[in-house]
Amino acid sequence: MADQPFLTDVQTLRERARQHIEKGAITEGYKADRENVINILNEALATEIVCVLRYKRHYYMADGLSANVAKAEFLEHAQQEQEHADMLAERIVQLGGAPNFSPEGLQSRSHAEYVEGSNLKEMIKENLIAERIAIDSYREIATYLGDKDPTSRRIMEDILAQEEEHADDMAGLLEGIERLPSNNA
Repeated sequence: MADQPFLTDVQTLRERARQHIEKGAITEGYKADRENVINILNEALATEIVCVLRYKRHYYMADGLSANVAKAEFLEHAQQEQEHADMLAERIVQLGGAPNFSPEGLQSRSHAEYVEGSNLKEMIKENLIAERIAIDSYREIATYLGDKDPTSRRIMEDILAQEEEHADDMAGLLEGIERLPSNNA
């Protein structure tokens, strides 16, 4: 295989795969600091859980003439944030870690805040702010992971893409609600 020097020969791959099989998916080729990655992913998990809780509260608390569209977005986003949390938890386990679902310290582990908002406009703003925090945070995480953990990086990039969509949705809702007479917000 002289014309493919970047590939490890098959026999070497087979031999390495038989070593340390108790590590599961973590092979000799894994180059990231696994414990640090697990900690980072647990912070992202906390962020997603806080976002689920905030979106669910906003879904139930939103009222007024202009609330129906926002409520639908809040519920959809809550469900998608839960999917993100599940993806992160699964990856943490693949890396030999334990996903931290403990409610104790959840807010301090999360990058986003849990802000209730007293009216629909505030709820939308707080969700937009939280999405913007997640976008910057997840972009940094994906960059940090780089080629050292391409699987975790891809998960973070997939979540990041959806967080950008969420931010666009919230920005559109905010623009729409700001055009309404103040008694409808």
